[in-house]
Amino acid sequence: MHTRTSPRSTPVTERALAPDLARGMMLLLIAIAHVPYFLYTAPAGRVGVHPTEGNVADKIAQAFTLVVVDARVYTMFGFLFAYGIGQMYARQVARGADPGAVRRLLRRRHLWMIAFGAVHAALLWQGDIIGVYGLIGLLMVPLFFTRSDRTLTVWTAVLLSLAAASSVLTVALSSLVPDQDAVVPADQQRLSIAEPDYLASLVERMPVWITGLVGGLFGLALPAAFLMGLLAARHRILDEPGRHLVLLRRLAIWGIGVGWVSGVMLAVRHVGVSDIGSESALMSLHFFAGTFTGVGYAAAFGLLAHRLSGRSLTASSPVRWVSALGRRSLSGYLAQSLVWGPVLAAWGLGLGAQLSSWSVLLVAVAVWVATVVVAAVMERRGLRGPAEVALRRLTYRAER
Repeated sequence: MHTRTSPRSTPVTERALAPDLARGMMLLLIAIAHVPYFLYTAPAGRVGVHPTEGNVADKIAQAFTLVVVDARVYTMFGFLFAYGIGQMYARQVARGADPGAVRRLLRRRHLWMIAFGAVHAALLWQGDIIGVYGLIGLLMVPLFFTRSDRTLTVWTAVLLSLAAASSVLTVALSSLVPDQDAVVPADQQRLSIAEPDYLASLVERMPVWITGLVGGLFGLALPAAFLMGLLAARHRILDEPGRHLVLLRRLAIWGIGVGWVSGVMLAVRHVGVSDIGSESALMSLHFFAGTFTGVGYAAAFGLLAHRLSGRSLTASSPVRWVSALGRRSLSGYLAQSLVWGPVLAAWGLGLGAQLSSWSVLLVAVAVWVATVVVAAVMERRGLRGPAEVALRRLTYRAER
């Protein structure tokens, strides 16, 4: 008679390289995506929060961020988040855990993620994404987790079709509504950052976080990326990239290619090289294409992991260091906020007022490098990330 066991956490030795490597590099993209928000004294354009002023180095930094980073990171994270859920479920069930107990564990984990996100937003950063993914997981897992591959594929196509229709509608309407009449998104995003009083900044942060929490669910891109991640986890395309090389190459080439083309069009418009199209239309296309680019990035790291699979990677290898950060991605993500707010915001040291697009990008890279080094040291000492430890204890507590 087979005895079901209680779910337990996954040992590091059982983890695949590709997802952790992708998560570690994703944190670099997240850092680059977030820091422009903290240039709170610079006049912002309609393209995200990128300043309308700056020298050649600033324009290069803005163009790079628009092409490579903006509207790509969150869908990549959504894909990897769902992939991790699929990995976790498969491992627990393979060890003999009851499938129903694992789904209850996932529900508790997602509820705690929402709580983590709320605290993160209240204390430091209104653009928190932990709560957004917790909410998506809380709602999407019961609806789709046990559905067939065909159902996941159909619903992914439906969500992407709706997102495409929304993008086309925006393009059509942009010819009727001049760009200068639209609301600049940076105004609301920067209210808490430009607020010198910390308690007042908290009041400004929470409504923005709540709006983002709901918007992430109904924005269609993240739910679609989530379903693609679940489907990919079932077929272990990142765990066993050698078996899926053709698919991974297609996802990487077409996903990244489409996104970078739309990014280049938006970048040349923003930096003033060309007046091609309207910003509203280009932004809409850019965000839609970003769904595929995020998945393309994940596929590219799967290909890289396959290339490295035949090599002996030492503990001092940069790949191992970045993967170590990927295994502590929640801690790494929160560590970034401990710099952005206290160092860059007006309620902290206010250094964001002294920086520009190129210099704040260097700050983002430097902070990411620091988290990589810390993660590598923790890996050598066998230490897990503090945020991962806290979330794991809260999630598994009822199973003990």
